[in-house]
Amino acid sequence: MCCPVRAQQPRGGDMDVQKNCMPDRQKLTGVSRRDFIKFCGVMAVGMGLPVGMGPRIAAAATAPQRPPVIWIHGQECTGCSESLLRTSHPTLERLILDLISLDYHETLEAGAGRQAEAAFDQAVKKSAGRFILVVEGSAPVKDGGIYCKIAGKPFVDIVTETAAKAAAIIAIGSCASWGGVQSSAPNPTGATGIPEVLKGKTVVTIPGCPPNPYNFLSTVLYFLTFKKLPDLDDLGRPKFAYGRLIHENCMRRPHFDAGRFAEQFGDEGHRKGYCLYKLGCKGPMTYANCPVILFNDVGSGAWPVGTGHPCFGCTEEGVGFTIPQFTEADVEIVTPAAAHAPITVEKGRGMSKGSAALLGGLAGAAIGAGVMVTKQLGKAESADEKEE
Repeated sequence: MCCPVRAQQPRGGDMDVQKNCMPDRQKLTGVSRRDFIKFCGVMAVGMGLPVGMGPRIAAAATAPQRPPVIWIHGQECTGCSESLLRTSHPTLERLILDLISLDYHETLEAGAGRQAEAAFDQAVKKSAGRFILVVEGSAPVKDGGIYCKIAGKPFVDIVTETAAKAAAIIAIGSCASWGGVQSSAPNPTGATGIPEVLKGKTVVTIPGCPPNPYNFLSTVLYFLTFKKLPDLDDLGRPKFAYGRLIHENCMRRPHFDAGRFAEQFGDEGHRKGYCLYKLGCKGPMTYANCPVILFNDVGSGAWPVGTGHPCFGCTEEGVGFTIPQFTEADVEIVTPAAAHAPITVEKGRGMSKGSAALLGGLAGAAIGAGVMVTKQLGKAESADEKEE
């Protein structure tokens, strides 16, 4: 048993027992049913669902036969688990652990040695075919996986064997999603993401270093409520959380569009909250909802950019831990300029097709509207002159 609180609570399919469970949970956590329903409504909105789905999600989360979660660890720093334990809505770890019915978690395991291994085997055996497997950390595959062993068994083998008995598989954190920092060159252990280890299986990835715990919790609640996984992108990430670039929702985006940038840490632009693009912010090439839901519920500063530090792209393979921090990012989606090309022009002062296109569609692409228009307009006009 992972959590002593869970040991005190009734479990199983008995409806009379389950009816008594909600008051016990409220007593332990101080969360009323009203607040719990509100929480589920917020989670619904975060998943792109109507807020009215809150009661249905709440019913699924408190159902007597909801599937358990088994959480195992490979090569990682345990930051993903730590972020989960620091969620504060509806409360701290007690409600979160009970809400997702966490039956096994190595970091929170009370036992050790053979006792811990017996608890893991029992958890897998009693819920085979029903549990959600959560993998935190990458799996080293070089030299037969000898660089990460648990109870004498390579972690890569544990993942493969356990996944075969799971109802759903979630790779939480960048390490589990695509290898993370330990997969950086020269990658001496052959650190590999779980989707690569489990080729042919559907693996939901929740990347981030650490990921926002609500993205994980929302994914589990969606599975419990609808008996299926949420819509995923081509990297296995839930679209409700990873469908938009950080750049699109960043509170500093207006400064980017206006060409206002911090040139170095501590300068006037940095103190005024200007865009951090020139300091290496990877928001324009990183998909995540960090600026929307933030971290740890402590206000607008509760994410790196909010504190004045550039995003380093931890949710993206090939960006986080790969591109040097202060290298300017590629702008993946180019937005229209603040000043559009004129509809009509004076006779004899017409603009070339290339110039008009740049003014209308390419401004603001790399370092803000004003600078980009000037650079690209000059290039386009030179090209047009050569064509003429």
